[in-house]
Amino acid sequence: MNDQAIRFLTNLLGIYSPSGKEQHIANFVATQMKQMGFEVGIDDIGNVIGVVGEGNPVILLCGHMDTVAGHVPLRVEEGKIYARGAVDAKGPLAAMIMAALAVSKEPNFKGKILIASVVDEEATSKGVRHLITQGIEADYAIFGEPSGVENITIGYKGQIQLKIIIKTETGHASTPWLYDNALEKAYELWRNIRSACTYPSMDPQETPFTSITVCLVKMIGGQGDSVIPFEAEMNLDVRVPIQFTTAQVYDKMIKIIGKYQDTNPQINIIVSVQDTVEPFEANKASPLVHAISLSIRKVIGKPATLLRKTGTGDMNILGKAMNLPIVTYGPGDSHLDHTPDEHIVIKEYLNAITIYKEAILKLAELSNKNHH
Repeated sequence: MNDQAIRFLTNLLGIYSPSGKEQHIANFVATQMKQMGFEVGIDDIGNVIGVVGEGNPVILLCGHMDTVAGHVPLRVEEGKIYARGAVDAKGPLAAMIMAALAVSKEPNFKGKILIASVVDEEATSKGVRHLITQGIEADYAIFGEPSGVENITIGYKGQIQLKIIIKTETGHASTPWLYDNALEKAYELWRNIRSACTYPSMDPQETPFTSITVCLVKMIGGQGDSVIPFEAEMNLDVRVPIQFTTAQVYDKMIKIIGKYQDTNPQINIIVSVQDTVEPFEANKASPLVHAISLSIRKVIGKPATLLRKTGTGDMNILGKAMNLPIVTYGPGDSHLDHTPDEHIVIKEYLNAITIYKEAILKLAELSNKNHH
C-alpha cells in the first residue's frame, strides 16, 4: 500500500495543474480511480467524482486538483517530496483517495464514500460551487487541505474582495498644487481604512482569528507622463472574523469610505465587491471531530489540536450551503502553501492515509450503531 500511495502522489505532483488547466490531471485521477474500483464520473466543469461502497453514512471527501501557478521542480530528498501542490493540496487529495481505497477493502465497512476532486479552488472556487448547485448530499464532509497531521482545522475567516476607483479633475503635472492627484487620494483613503482596522489593536482579547484585517493587494493609476493622475484603482483583501457577516464588515468599510468622501467632496469614489465568502466555524462537538481526534491519537500517539485559521477555505462555502458536520484535515504544513520550498514529509502523508481511513471506519461504525 505504501509504495502504491507514494507512487500515486508522485504521479499527481508530476502533472502541472494550475487553476483553469486541470484537464490532464482530472483524466489521470479518473483513470486511476477506475482502476482502483471506484465508480467515476467527470462533471460539466471538470470535477472528478468517485464513489465506492453503498448505504449509510455517506461521507464526502473533497480535495482540489488545481494549484497556484509556478513550478517547483519535483524531487524526493530526505524523506520529503518537493513539488508545487505537495501540500496545497495534492498531498491531502492523494491521501483521501488512498484512504477510501483502503476502506473499500475492509470486509465489514458499511457506508458510501464520495470523493470529489474539484477544480479551481485557488481562483474562484467554482468547483465547489458547482457541487452545491448539483445538489450533492452527504452526512459528513472532510475537506483535504493541509492542517498538519496532528491538527484539525475547524474555522476559517471570511473574505471580501473590494475594488475602489477614485476619480479626480486633472491638469498639467507642472501645476500639482491646482489639482487633486488621484493616486495620492487613493493612498490617503487606504491609510484611513488601514488605521480603522489595525491588528494587533489595543484590545488584549483580540486574536488574528477574531479581528477584521485589511490588506492593500494592488494599486494602479496614472498615465506616467506630464498629466496629474486623474484615476486610481485599488484592490483590498478584507478578512472577516467569525463574529461578523461579510455584509456587516462591508458596511463598516462603506462608513469609513463615506467619511473620507464627506471631507473630499470634489473627488469621485466608486466601490465594488469582486467576491465574498462568509466566515465559518465547524461544531467541534460533532461525531466527525471526535472520530478524527480518536484516529490521530491512535495513529501518532498525540492528542489532536483544533485550529482556527485566518485564511479562507472551500469548507466555508460548502459548510454554509450544506449544513452538515464538516472539518478541514490533511497532511502538510500550510505555511509552505504557494512557496518555492513546498514539500510534504512522506511519513506524514502515510500517517494521514491511516488517520483518514480509521476516521471513516469509526464514523461508519457510530452511524450504523445509531441506526439500529
